Amino acid sequence: MFMGEYHHNIDEKGRIIIPSKLRDDLGLNFIVTRGLDGCLFIYPKKEWDNVINKYKQLPDTKEKRHFMRIFLSGATVCEYDSHGRINIPKPLIEYANLKKDCIIIGVDEKLELWSKDSWEEFISLNEENLSDIADSLFNNNYA
Repeated sequence: MFMGEYHHNIDEKGRIIIPSKLRDDLGLNFIVTRGLDGCLFIYPKKEWDNVINKYKQLPDTKEKRHFMRIFLSGATVCEYDSHGRINIPKPLIEYANLKKDCIIIGVDEKLELWSKDSWEEFISLNEENLSDIADSLFNNNYA
C-alpha cells in the first residue's frame, strides 16, 4: 500500500525523482498515465494489469470507449534512470500542468503525481469537508 506525501522538482527535461522508499513497491517497470482531477497516476505493473482487467469486464458503452481512449493513449511504461528518476512524456506534463514544484502522494495501490499548485488547491477545496466525506463513506464507522 502506498501512502505519504513527497515534494520533488521536475526538471526541464521532464525528469522527477521517485522517493527511494517507494521504488521497491513500484517495481522496475511501471505505468504512468492520465489520472483524474488533474493529476497523473503511477501504477505498479501488477496493479495496472488488475485495473485493465476490470475495465475489460465493463460493458462496451460510449463512456467506456471515451474513458479508455484518454486513459490508455497517455499510458507509458517507465523505468528509473541511474539517479532514481523517471522521464514524464511532454503530453502528460501538459495534462497535469506540471511545473518545477511537484507532489507525489501514495494512494493505496498507486501513486499520484500533482503540480504543487493543483495539489494545494485540491486540499484547500476539500479539507473542510473531510468529516462529511468520511461520514458519507464510512457511515460514522471510521477511526
